[in-house]
Amino acid sequence: MLDCARSQEVIVAMSDLAQLESQILAQIAAAGDEAALEAVRVSALGKKGSISALLSTLGKMSPDERKTEGAKINSAKDTVTQALAARRDILKSAALDARLKSETIDVTLPLREAPAEQGRIHPLSQVFEEVNTIFADMGFAIAEGPDIETDDYNFTKLNFPEGHPAREMHDTFFFNPKEDGSRMLLRTHTSPVQVRTMLSQKPPIRIICPGRTYRIDSDATHTPQFHQVEGLVIDRSSHLGHLKWILHEFCKAFFEVDHINMRFRPSFFPFTEPSLEVDIQCRRDKGEIRFGEGEDWLEILGCGMVHPNVLRACGIDPDVYQGFAWGMGIDRIAMLKYGMSDLRQLFESDVRWLGHYGFKPLDLPTLAGGLSS
Repeated sequence: MLDCARSQEVIVAMSDLAQLESQILAQIAAAGDEAALEAVRVSALGKKGSISALLSTLGKMSPDERKTEGAKINSAKDTVTQALAARRDILKSAALDARLKSETIDVTLPLREAPAEQGRIHPLSQVFEEVNTIFADMGFAIAEGPDIETDDYNFTKLNFPEGHPAREMHDTFFFNPKEDGSRMLLRTHTSPVQVRTMLSQKPPIRIICPGRTYRIDSDATHTPQFHQVEGLVIDRSSHLGHLKWILHEFCKAFFEVDHINMRFRPSFFPFTEPSLEVDIQCRRDKGEIRFGEGEDWLEILGCGMVHPNVLRACGIDPDVYQGFAWGMGIDRIAMLKYGMSDLRQLFESDVRWLGHYGFKPLDLPTLAGGLSS
């Protein structure tokens, strides 16, 4: 009698299967995202879900009922499973579309430059490389020395005696006197490097001396710290003809012109005799200076034959050896070549200025490929 009652309860429960299936399918269709859909799946097919509960009742049925009702429950389960899979695909596609819209990339925007393309070499560094490249091609070595020098190397051995008026031409930064009364100083030119080279090497000597120099001066064309490059040649037979050729070839290569006129005017420097100042032909037009043409002249450097007193002070016999030297401002020739109006801008660290006047790091100057190409 009890088994008959249980069987009747199962049949009654099974009569609600169609309604349950419709209800679950409606919940699946209403699920707005994958989390909601998963909740429907668990409530229907989970361990304690509604369809799982119906499957657990099959053990209470007779074999014939189990066969009939079991097929109905499994059919409902398959229908729900397929509906879940279909809805999941729809929700995944919608979620992907929403993500793509929120993470849109405008492919028409220009690419960001690589760091090697964004960075810029300072014009002074570029000009240093250009100068070194030109003179290295002529067979010159590069010599360097300390920025803090002795009075002896900066003045005395260069034929500036104590009290000589030419010392006043150099507004010098002196350090406090030492106990013996001597004073160190910031070098006013790179000529002390020439002195150190002559004291440490025997002729023949062929060097350039690029580096920082210091004088008490500041305006649009002068700064307290600036840059120079000087050259020195010492051997038995060097003469002014060699000097003129070197400077002529340098100016043609540096300013990247095929022809350039130069004139040499008498001047005075304590360390050279005779001393000369060099002008180059140019044309001033609308704020620009063009070299190798025009009717104007521009002073660019000083030079001369090394004074015998300087050779003697450095232990070189002036009756056997002679030589010539020259010096020019790196900052000045950089301004002339690249059209800069104010020397002080070279030291202001303005990134916008550097972006305009700077050079790409990988574009190294070469004589074959062009110094500033």
